Amino acid sequence: MARPREFDEAAVLDAAVDCFWHEGYEATSVRDLAARMGITGASLYNAFGDKRSLFRRALQRYAERSTCERIARLESTLPPKEAICAFLREIIERSLDDGDRRGCLLVNSALEIAPHDPELGAEVAARLAEIEAFFSRALTAAQNDGSVPLDRKPTDLARLLLGITLGLRVLARSNPNRELLEGVARPALALLD
Repeated sequence: MARPREFDEAAVLDAAVDCFWHEGYEATSVRDLAARMGITGASLYNAFGDKRSLFRRALQRYAERSTCERIARLESTLPPKEAICAFLREIIERSLDDGDRRGCLLVNSALEIAPHDPELGAEVAARLAEIEAFFSRALTAAQNDGSVPLDRKPTDLARLLLGITLGLRVLARSNPNRELLEGVARPALALLD
């Protein structure tokens, strides 16, 4: 009979997210993870498998608690065009409030891991595709309600908005300047008018 876990899985997973987010995937060792999570290496392996498996779980938890939560909240409370604008405003505010300049774990992973690890790169790409799908759904709905012109191709605009989102997060790590970030978002949002 298996012993019950003696730790709060959500709390240790949050600690793993924080560790990967602060140090990056490559620089984070299993020893670092176990120490940050407050569990033994054996418990880490028993509960989560290897570092790659834990990273997948951490990335999923991060996406669920940030991107997925934001998308669900905005889609359920705002008209589609406003949801898009609010999404980018929140990205800007989150970037400006990031005193440690950690950026976004998802974007950081796209830059650090995706080019060198096709399997983990696919995980990152799937998470980015969720953001693109949100933009595409919102644009289509906005065209249906008349708030975005019908001559705009939702797929192309969704990809542009995804690129703007990624660019905002990368720019903010080196220059968290409101005028800069808003200046990047403004012309893209003007395409919706």
